[in-house]
Order: sequence, then structure tokens, then C-alpha cells
Amino acid sequence: MEYSYIFSTALIVALITIFVYVIKIYLEFKDSQISKIVPSNKFGKYDLSGKVIILTGATDGIGKEMARFLSSFNPKRLIIPARNKQKGTNLLNYIKKQNGSSDNVEIWDTDLADLQSVVNFTDKFIREVGELHMLFNNAGTLILSNDTRTKDNLETHFQVNHLAPFLLTIKLLDTLKKSATPDSPSKISFTSSVSNHYNNLNMDDLLLIKTKELFNNYSYTKIMNIMISNEIAHRYLNSNITSSSAHPGLMNTQLLKSNDLTGDLIVRFVKYHTESWEQGAVNILYPVLCSNINDNGKYFDKCAEREPNKVALDEELRKKLWDFSVDILKEKGYF
Repeated sequence: MEYSYIFSTALIVALITIFVYVIKIYLEFKDSQISKIVPSNKFGKYDLSGKVIILTGATDGIGKEMARFLSSFNPKRLIIPARNKQKGTNLLNYIKKQNGSSDNVEIWDTDLADLQSVVNFTDKFIREVGELHMLFNNAGTLILSNDTRTKDNLETHFQVNHLAPFLLTIKLLDTLKKSATPDSPSKISFTSSVSNHYNNLNMDDLLLIKTKELFNNYSYTKIMNIMISNEIAHRYLNSNITSSSAHPGLMNTQLLKSNDLTGDLIVRFVKYHTESWEQGAVNILYPVLCSNINDNGKYFDKCAEREPNKVALDEELRKKLWDFSVDILKEKGYF
């Protein structure tokens, strides 16, 4: 009886937490209607001939639509790191059905929850491809439970949403620089979230092992995405590389696919206020592809430049996160 009461109380607390969080997201969503959103049916046709592109998180949701758009713009190669072979095959079939061909799309076996897999990907890419013009760090996860761990024994949000994309980007920076020209800079994009506004990052708990509240670790990593993007823009200002971050909009995303009842409750609540995956893809791609936008070191929400969490604007804190991330990778033997 006592255990039943404790369980019921915990469930009520969890549901209240979810409700409050969703309301916060919804209010931010309504506020963001002042943005310069570009409707997906008016998204321009871009010529990416000769460009080599990497896009993570492309087998589901907005990433799937990003891949479809990018493939249709005729890049030389669009390389998709993916851990699920069947989903990779499904993506190729989807692009072929929508665009008429998927010949410029390649699926490479990679798991962001395994740092060695990321290193294997970058080593192979540098060895076999050797040029890179656009890197879209779009993959991410949102787990509505605490203390889930990766193969590297790191908190899952920290690794999948931050450290693995950081490692991927750092390993490929020289290739990005080598492939760039003053007239055609290489581009780096991080898919962040409006949730970066909901918490101030605890710089004494960057491994995210002390947080107990649902959603917080996810929002912390979304702050980290913007911080790293801004730091890249700062460090490589004169290297013909631009780096930006963007919120895709509120949508029924595959981030919640593994969270059963809790995730389903959130999805059901917000589904009437969400955008399509196609529109989310446009919201990420437009700031990067539009030549009229100076995207370097900027954060975008629905195609409009917005102010991110103040932590992302603090040079000292950005450097601390960068150095901390490098130190973790050194400890793991990957740097």
C-alpha cells in the first residue's frame, strides 16, 4: 500500500512537471510567431553542386526532410552517419521516391553514443573523401529519465547531444578549412532548441550527473550547442568557416520515441500546436543556405536571429566548456 502511494505521488509530480514544461514551450512557441518564418512551400532552390555535406540525425523527423531538401539541391555527396541500417535504407528509399534519385546520398554506420564510432567515421571520411563544405550537427536525444549512460559511461544527453558532435566537428575542422574559400566559406550548423532559455547551465556539473529534474539535461545540452557554435565562430573568425545554431520550431519530434507513456503524453498534448517536419527542416537550413544572411556566431529561431541564453554569450564560460570537453576526450583517449 505504501509503495502504491509513493508511486502515485511520483507519477503525479512527474505529470505536473511535464505539464509545466509543455506550457513553457507552448508560450515560447506563440511568442516566436514574430519571427521571419519562411514557409516550406516557398523555400528556394539552392545550387549545391560540388559540395560535400555531412548531416547527422537524418533518419527521422526534421533530419529526414533536411536530407530530402539537401539531396535535391544537387550536392556532390551527402553523407549520413546513422546507427540503424534499416532506417538508413528507408531514408534512401524515401529520398528516391520524393526526388527521383538518391544517388548522391550515402549512409555510413556511426553511433554517437559510442565515441570510437565517431572517430572511426571521421578517420574514414578524411581518408576517403577529404573535402567538406557543410556540417549539420542535427542529431539529438531527449530521454525522460535520469542517469542513462552511453557505452563510454557518460550521461546520454551530454554525449549524444554535445560531446559526440563536438568531437565530430573538431576532427573535421581542418578538412572544413581546407575546403573553404573567401567567397564560399564552409558552414557548420548545430540544431539547438528554444529550451536553451529555460535553465542556466551549472558550470560545476558539466557532466550532468547531479541533475534530477526531468528535461533539464536536454536543455543544458541545447545551451552547450549554442556555446560551442559561438566559440567556433570566435576561434575561427578568419578561417573562412561560419558556425550557427538554430531552433527548428516546436514539433512532434522523434526525440521522444523511446520514452513510452511519458513521451506519448507530451506528444499528445502538443500535437495541435506543432509544425511539420518539413517546416522544421526549412527553419534549420534557411539561415545556412541563404546568401543574404550573416549566420556566423548567430542563433536563429524560425529563420530570424534571436538572442540565446546569456551563458552562450559569455566568452569565459564558452572557453571553460570547450576546454572541459577537450579534457574529457583526452581522458577517453580520443583527442
